[in-house]
This record gives sequence, structure tokens and C-alpha cells, in this order.
Amino acid sequence: MNHIKFISILSIVLVLFSCSKDDYRLDTSVDPFVRFNFIVNSNNIPVEYPVVNTTTLPIDTYENQSIKILKIPVSLTTKGLKEAVTVNFSSSTSGDINSFSVEPKNTLLFEGTKLTDTIYLSFEKRWAEKQSITLQLENASDPEIHIGNLNTYAPNKTFTINLGKISTIYTFPVSQYLVKGEVGETIDFKVNFPNGFIPSEIENANIFKFQNGFEYSLTHDDFGDNRSSITYHLTLLEDIQNDDARYESKITLVNTPNYIATGSTGLTIVKPIKSPRDIQANPASKFTDPTNAFYLTYGEHWFNNNGNCSWMTFNALTFPVVVTKDNENAILYSDKGTANPNDDIYHDAFKIGFNVASGTNTVNSFGLKRWFSNESNSAAISPGFNITSALEFFPANGNSKTEGTVLVIPQDITIGSSATNTHVIAISGEGTYKEISNGLYEISFELKLTNDKLFGGTVSTQYRMYNNKTYPKPAALSIPCPKEVTL
Repeated sequence: MNHIKFISILSIVLVLFSCSKDDYRLDTSVDPFVRFNFIVNSNNIPVEYPVVNTTTLPIDTYENQSIKILKIPVSLTTKGLKEAVTVNFSSSTSGDINSFSVEPKNTLLFEGTKLTDTIYLSFEKRWAEKQSITLQLENASDPEIHIGNLNTYAPNKTFTINLGKISTIYTFPVSQYLVKGEVGETIDFKVNFPNGFIPSEIENANIFKFQNGFEYSLTHDDFGDNRSSITYHLTLLEDIQNDDARYESKITLVNTPNYIATGSTGLTIVKPIKSPRDIQANPASKFTDPTNAFYLTYGEHWFNNNGNCSWMTFNALTFPVVVTKDNENAILYSDKGTANPNDDIYHDAFKIGFNVASGTNTVNSFGLKRWFSNESNSAAISPGFNITSALEFFPANGNSKTEGTVLVIPQDITIGSSATNTHVIAISGEGTYKEISNGLYEISFELKLTNDKLFGGTVSTQYRMYNNKTYPKPAALSIPCPKEVTL
């Protein structure tokens, strides 16, 4: 019983001297001390200052599998600072000392209410396996400040980074951009590096494959300290404003010896056919409700069901496509109750898309999850399940508020079962839409999916979509239907 009591007391003391929240508010009788305050969440992802985690204790060893800048907070516990305090630290490694850099070099600063400073660890080269880096707090300008926690079992005055196996990948966060087609027009796009990148490896690497339908130049920003993404600038070098023609160029990420293309690997730049339309018809508004982040449209597709073709149901969170004021299809949604035009929100009057309200999961755009047997629902692996610009409406006579034609916006989507098994699928299709009863709209269209490996070419089926969960069941069709495939 006494043994149990001792353990309880020890636990209380450990929490007292390792806590990371508002340290300067602790009992004023506690001597001031400085220590590493590196905390990870349940997924072993570092919790970055100034975010506070009050339920987890700092760790003194961390396995790093990323080449992004690693931020290592150091915290000072004191009842108050009358003047600035500096703390010196050292760094050492079991590997190549030139493979990383530390900022600041060796001195941390604490002053006023700033009781946490951060060491930034940048990686300049790929490391050898088993390499480690050790940081150690050495001394403080104020001799009354103790180096490390006031205990012997969790001092946190040294911090070791074990460098594990890294996987460097890249992806496009956006898969399609539209251009007006004017010479000199520029669009900016990003390539994301979830685990970071080393500039010297990317600077001269051929990471793109091109399929160009018009002439353009491509440049990128300086890398700077950002190791999570690169911003590229595409500038049109020719005029492509013929309203009756569709122009399209594709940029595809390719695998290199050090970087693997995953998730959304294709970017399409399009100058679409221009069709005269009255934005006041606003058919997109019939299928969205921006006031409801969980608004659904409901659908059925003709699909194989245990060996028989039948209408199968699905639904997906549906949103308007947000555009800028100068977009030719822009219609004002909200002025936010202010006279300032800079905060106005505009939607595309003719387009809708499907996406999650928040987070990293996926919705079931076009019921596509039924097409595959082993798909990943993660947006990092199967971003194609979230089609943010999916359907485009063309009102009859350009101004009808009740009917017209609809286009599945042609684009490449990526769906996979794992980060190393993804497939690029081209989607397209067309049909009609109509108000079939008061306030109830039906979209009727064919969806085509193209991928040689999965489908042996192009497969298609019929779809019906509605803006209300109560709708008449479509009549059975006398046509074949696709079946589930394994990715």
C-alpha cells in the first residue's frame, strides 16, 4: 500500500515539473528552470508552439521521418522576468554535420512574457540510416536559472532526434484551372510536399511531363524557408480566345529517384468553349445551399448489383464554386452586410462541386466509391472522390430558369488503394436538367470513365441526380451496366 502511495506522489511531482501550460503561473516558490518542451499528439505529430497540450508530457527523443523544418520549443519556467535572459545550447550529430542547419545558431532569448523560444532544424541533405542529432541546453545568462527540470528522472535538458526512413512525395492540391486565353495571362499553382523537400534535389529535377495544347512559360518562386510547397507561375504566350474552341494543356507529376508522385498527380489548364448565358438564371443555386455546410444532393446510377443491373443510390455534400468578381459567370452571393466590396462573395452561376465540409476525408461524388472494391477514403490518396468543380449547366436559350443541358466538366481525377497504388481516371459526360415538379430538379446524364488498366478503355453508365431526398424512382433501363473493379 505504501508503495502505491509513493508512486502516486511521484506522478504528481512529475506532472508538476514537466507541465507545459502557463509555466510561469506555477507556485512562485519553484526555482526558475529551462527545458526542452517538445510534445507530440497521439499520431506522433509534433504539437507546434503556441498550441498548448495540457495532457501530454514533453519527450526527450523523437524519430523524425520528414525533411520539413523541425520546430523544437524550449520553455522557461519562472515567476517573472525583470530583464531578458539568454540560454546557450549546443548541437551534435552522429552523421554528416553539413547535412543539417540550426537556427538560431546557439543562443535562445526569453524576455517579458515571451517564455518560449524555438530551435528550427533544417535538413540540407538526405541522411544516412541510424543518424541522430542531439541538442543540449548548456547554461543561462542568469545563474539562478536551472538547466533542465528540477528532477533527475525527466530533466529534458537534452533532446535527441533519431533520423528514420523518409518518404518524400509530392502532389497537386488543385487539379484544374481555367484561363481566359489572353496573351500574358498568368495563373499560379502549387506543388505540395507533405514531408518536405530538399531544394538542391528539386532545382534541376524533371518533375513534370507536359501535354500542351497552347504555348506558355513556366517559372517558380524562390524556395526560401518554405519546404512544404513550391508555387509555380504559368504565363500564356499566345492568344487562345476563340469562343467556339476548347483549349487544354496538361501537366503531370512524374516519379523521380527521390520523390514519388501521389494523390492528385495531374493538373489541367483549360480555356473552355464560351456559351452566352444569363447569370440571373443561376441554375447552380438550385442544387446548393451555402448556409448549410452539410447540404446533400441525391443520386442514382445504373450499376451492377449482385449480378443484376439496377438503380443504386448515393449522395454527396454539394457546394457552389467560389469565384472572383471578374469571372464572367460570377453572381454575387453575399456582401457580408458591409459597404466594402473587397469582402463580397461570388459564386459561379453555372457550376457545382462535391467536397467535404472540413477535414481530410472524402465524399462520394457520382457514387464513385461503388465503382471500386478496395479504395482508400483518404483525400491524400483518393483526392478524386472530392470533385470541387464537377457539373456545369447551360440554360435553354441561355436564360431558362427551369431547364437546359448539363456537362460533366472534363478532368482527370486520382483514386487509389494506397499511396503507392493510385490511378488517374479521365471523366466526362453530358445530359440535361429540368424542374420536374415544384422546386424539384432532376439532372439526367451519362458519366464516362476512362482508364486503360482499370477498364480497358472507356466505360459509362446513366445517372440521375436530385436536389431533394424525396424524388420519383427512375424507371429501369434496358442497357448494360458497369461493375465494381479492384484497384
